[in-house]
Amino acid sequence: MPVLSRFTYTRPCAFAAVLSLTALVTGCGDTPDGTPAVTAASSAEVTVPVSAVTATVLDAGAEPREVVRLTPATGTEQSVILTTRSEVHQQIGDQAAQDFSTPELTTPLSATVAESVSDGAPGTVVDLVLGDVSTPDPHLETSLTEVRGSGAGLTMGPNGAVSALRLEPGTAVPNVARSALEQAFYQAVYRMVAFPDEAIGVGAVWESHQQVMSAGITIDQVGTATLVSRDDNRVRVDIRVEQIPQESTWMLPNGQGQLSVEQYTMAGDGTLTIDPSKPLPIQGDFTVSGDQTYLDPNGATRLSQSQVDRVGWHTPEA
Repeated sequence: MPVLSRFTYTRPCAFAAVLSLTALVTGCGDTPDGTPAVTAASSAEVTVPVSAVTATVLDAGAEPREVVRLTPATGTEQSVILTTRSEVHQQIGDQAAQDFSTPELTTPLSATVAESVSDGAPGTVVDLVLGDVSTPDPHLETSLTEVRGSGAGLTMGPNGAVSALRLEPGTAVPNVARSALEQAFYQAVYRMVAFPDEAIGVGAVWESHQQVMSAGITIDQVGTATLVSRDDNRVRVDIRVEQIPQESTWMLPNGQGQLSVEQYTMAGDGTLTIDPSKPLPIQGDFTVSGDQTYLDPNGATRLSQSQVDRVGWHTPEA
């Protein structure tokens, strides 16, 4: 899946290589003083496929064992708060380092299961309505005022893996807010847990593989999950992930050339608590971080990047 934005990015004009779950930044859409330009865009719905996940059991865990399946019934409602942040710092050669971070977003979500898994429907369709999205960044906060009531959605398999992400911001939502929200959802869907097809018990360990396609390079995201507990229909899973580039050369989009991958590390861990009768995690946190270094074909210019992505799930008190 290309992890490039379907909307226009409005960030400082720079050569920014963000290969994980954020997007390539090459636009020049800011105002002269560096403040993000606020421009409205169309409200067309965008559906983006999410690459498939395979899961292999390494240890089935203790008895009793059973197959874990997420099968929320049609009409099931759930309220959760999604919190995301991406810290990205980059340096080209001896130039001063630049900050391309996305400020923390706190996004209240109202989820409704529009279609549940059945013989005729292999996936669960979840409709999402966004509440009042907040951020400590005053410039981004201004662009988020029109987000309330915007739509989104997920298609999920019974193993919990997301197969499609749907985004439908309101007509008045500025591009800078759309971009931030899109990055938040990308981070979230690639930090979900996929359960294996086999029966598992407490202590079970399984490995998952998922390709993260970033423009011009394929990354294999390898996850190791452990079933920590299963009580009162709640499943708690610890997850460790690592991203491994499958090519040594990154082909830049739009014919901008190529870079050699000199170094690439991106790894982290987290914990998710899941109620199989609900479509979204009820609690959780995930942090993935790393450093990457790229060289131009002549070896004369080095681009270095450090990145920290954080995703959190929280169920608000009734």
